[in-house]
Amino acid sequence: MQHANAIRPMQYRWATSGDLNAFFALFLDNIVNLVLLASFMINIFGFPENVIYTYMIPGTALGVMFGDLVYTWLAFRLAKREGRQVTAMPLGLDTPSTIGMVFAVLGPAFLYFKFTKGMDEQTAAMLTWKVGMATMIWMSVVKTVTSFFGETIQRIVPTAGLLGSLAGIGLVWLAADSLIHIYEIPFVGLISLIIIIFTLMAHFQFPLKLPGAAAAVVLGSLIYYGLLYAGFLDPVRYRMPEFKGLSLLLPLPTMAAFDELFGEALAFLPVAIPFGLLTIVGGINVTEGARLVGDRYKTRSILLTEAAATFLAGLCGGVSQSTPYIGHSAYKKMGARAAYTLFTGLAVGLGGMFGLVGFIVSLIPKAAVAPLLVFVGFEIMTLAFTHSPRKHAMAVVFAIVPSILNYGYIKLKLLLPGVAMTVSRLTAEMQGAVAEGHVAAQGWITTLERIIPATVAEEYVLLGALGQGFILTAMIWGACVAFVLDGRIWQAAVSLGIAALFSFFGLIHSVMPNGDLYWPFHLAEISATMVKETGVGLHERALHIPFELTAAYLLIALSLPLMYFLKPRGSGQMDEEPAVVVPE
Repeated sequence: MQHANAIRPMQYRWATSGDLNAFFALFLDNIVNLVLLASFMINIFGFPENVIYTYMIPGTALGVMFGDLVYTWLAFRLAKREGRQVTAMPLGLDTPSTIGMVFAVLGPAFLYFKFTKGMDEQTAAMLTWKVGMATMIWMSVVKTVTSFFGETIQRIVPTAGLLGSLAGIGLVWLAADSLIHIYEIPFVGLISLIIIIFTLMAHFQFPLKLPGAAAAVVLGSLIYYGLLYAGFLDPVRYRMPEFKGLSLLLPLPTMAAFDELFGEALAFLPVAIPFGLLTIVGGINVTEGARLVGDRYKTRSILLTEAAATFLAGLCGGVSQSTPYIGHSAYKKMGARAAYTLFTGLAVGLGGMFGLVGFIVSLIPKAAVAPLLVFVGFEIMTLAFTHSPRKHAMAVVFAIVPSILNYGYIKLKLLLPGVAMTVSRLTAEMQGAVAEGHVAAQGWITTLERIIPATVAEEYVLLGALGQGFILTAMIWGACVAFVLDGRIWQAAVSLGIAALFSFFGLIHSVMPNGDLYWPFHLAEISATMVKETGVGLHERALHIPFELTAAYLLIALSLPLMYFLKPRGSGQMDEEPAVVVPE
């Protein structure tokens, strides 16, 4: 009998109290992305609400539900295969792609159909929906093809490059950006934050053994509504949410997804390719992070699942792709297993189908949710440094910087939307005055430099170029520095050569405002077309950046091996840290 008990297979505890914390974090993150999609389209582009909630949201939510259910099944399979407790891989809507789809595909397409093509609002909205679905299908094709190279990329790229790129996202987009929302209503945000620090970071139990994440959100929300009811918050800016009732909106497959596959959607293919690659690279990084904390999922299974989820979403009306979330280690640290992905998938999917998305998110204040994202961001940062070799710390730091530049550029675009337009228009007028020989040409130069100094304008253009394609840039630079630190000079030179190739076509360092790909010899023509259509073209500096960066990357790719072979013999060894001498 004792022998029979000894060989009895391990029972997978797929649901624990930690799943409740993880569910709150993953569910709310997904729902917020759905609401961002709706609010941006409605408030900025004047898109009809009925098309968003009837056609776009249900299909998008279906993709999340499918992906999370498959990841739940993969967790059960991994636990059975390895005979131990594992944490399911989290999946959700990709925030950069959600925002990118709005401002690079859906919004511009709607305005183009409405104003340039002269369509009525409803017709333009429905055609925009078809373009969004077709773009999603193109993304799924890109993801499916590249997923077969995932494990190869994992073996080639150093851990510092893989996790460093995620650390940058965790630092700025999760931790730093969420702190802004925390301090927006400090009485709400700071109490929720200190609960997260006390429970999830320091591992103390909350009174009555309540889950830390749930306690932070519930208590923060109660304080928020107490302040609102007492009149301490601006009633115009902060209002009680309105529940408009339930409605069944089943996301069914539609052939309309293919109507514009080789039509209007082709114009947005340069956007679909980088977005597809972005989530594949992120999926590779997340799988690597999961492996380092003990959950050895197969990279191809993870990537093919997200590709299938993206295809299914696009086929059924979705317009935002799903991706493995970067917080796996944080969810594992919470003690989560597989219940959190199961119930997140069901809650997001059913919430989208029954019209609950807007109400749920408006019910929970951002200040109460933001501390959860801060914790996830900090956990990712810690993972990048502790799971990379100690001597690769500098490589991790290098990989973090592109995310900071991208964050700064996007914040400038949001806070100062007229900067690029002012620079471009004044530059165009100045150049026109010079070309026509007007005496006032010098006056235009003086006016331009007074409003926006030339150096500042050029820095804005460079900031945008350095921030575009930041995940790939982070991986390349993190890998390059790690290779040099290891003395693997040829691998470092190859990574710089890849950077040169990607820079030439705008896959990284794109000079286009939305990060589009291009043939650099046609940038002047593209800029002229932009001026005719929108009145705003590319800055003069932007026309030269692809050639300059490509040449510079090639130069250092050739110089690095030369320096290595000409270095003094014996140099380059990592010396022990010198002892610190304290003067008496």
